[in-house]
Amino acid sequence: MFGQSIKLFDLFGFEIRIDASWFLIAALIVWSLSSGYFPQTLPGLAQMTYVALALIAMLGLFGSLILHEVAHSLVARHYGLGIEGITLFLFGGVAELTEEPKNAASEFWIALAGPAMSISLALVFWLGAVAIPGPAVFPVLLGYLAAVNLMLALFNMLPAFPLDGGRVLHAWLWQRSGDLLAATAKASGAGVILAFALMGLGVFSTMSGGGIGGLWLVLIGFFVLTASRGAYQQLLLKDGLRGRQVADLMTTNPHIARPDMCVADLVDQVMLAHAISFVPVIADGQLVGQIDTQRVQTIPREDWTKRDVASVMVPVDLDCVISPQMTAQDALARLVAGPARKLIVVDRGVVCGVLSLRDLLGHIAVVQALGGARHPDWAGKATAPPARKPMFRSQP
Repeated sequence: MFGQSIKLFDLFGFEIRIDASWFLIAALIVWSLSSGYFPQTLPGLAQMTYVALALIAMLGLFGSLILHEVAHSLVARHYGLGIEGITLFLFGGVAELTEEPKNAASEFWIALAGPAMSISLALVFWLGAVAIPGPAVFPVLLGYLAAVNLMLALFNMLPAFPLDGGRVLHAWLWQRSGDLLAATAKASGAGVILAFALMGLGVFSTMSGGGIGGLWLVLIGFFVLTASRGAYQQLLLKDGLRGRQVADLMTTNPHIARPDMCVADLVDQVMLAHAISFVPVIADGQLVGQIDTQRVQTIPREDWTKRDVASVMVPVDLDCVISPQMTAQDALARLVAGPARKLIVVDRGVVCGVLSLRDLLGHIAVVQALGGARHPDWAGKATAPPARKPMFRSQP
């Protein structure tokens, strides 16, 4: 998900990372507080003092977001779920779980943990603002952090997937109906409604002179819209492929090429004759490489009769070789993660098939056209499908 994440430290066994996009929001917070909020609430101070207060407040928010996500992660660990790490980015933070919660109860408590931490922090900062004697800067600074944590908790408890409140709604719907897919569809729909409401409010605010605040609402709305729809689509993919292996979906007995064939024969006798764009290259019964139409296009046409396949093919890449027993979900992840559009299926050293993204998506389309795959454990309240990186999100 994140492109340029930097590891900062480990906390309670969780790797804390910061995405490059966080620096943008950090700069905006410092600028906004040092030029607006603190000069208005604490007039008469030096500009460098305002900047210093803004930096401290930004770091306080930084720490609050981390603790929010740590709360999610600790409860997830309690329920036996793995956590890849915690990353702060432009729109807040995410705790990256290696799998979905296994039942509605665990999802409910994992989702509530973050807002509960934020409310606790708000209370601690508010008590500090009231109880700590000293210059006015301390109550103002602590009061700001109390307000920010309270807003963080309230915003994240909006019943829109994938915010924490949406996760709570999802858990309730799942527990009530026993249908994970239907629960996700309804929770995702609530997220879409909220997203459009935020974008509409942001556009209205911008046109009314709200400035950057309105634009920020539009961006958050767009993020929620994308994440909410993406969460449901990801589940549809898993629903369509659940219980399937590569052997069930691959194209069997693929057409092959020999290394000593000239490129012209490959094109005429294999690619054009069978309308295929990807061909494994076999020598003495062993896979030695692969070649596709894009590779052929790099060779001048007048050289097709002079060049053999061995001089043009791409050597075997183990990332493109899979076994027929691999799950369809893992194969899809391999195709999405890597540059290869097709995977070669090898069983005990023998090429037995080719699997393409089209094979997987075609199967998913048929499953969805027939109303979705129905699995006993999905229909019950006990288990959820495996997932790559479910996120528990917090927004600033």
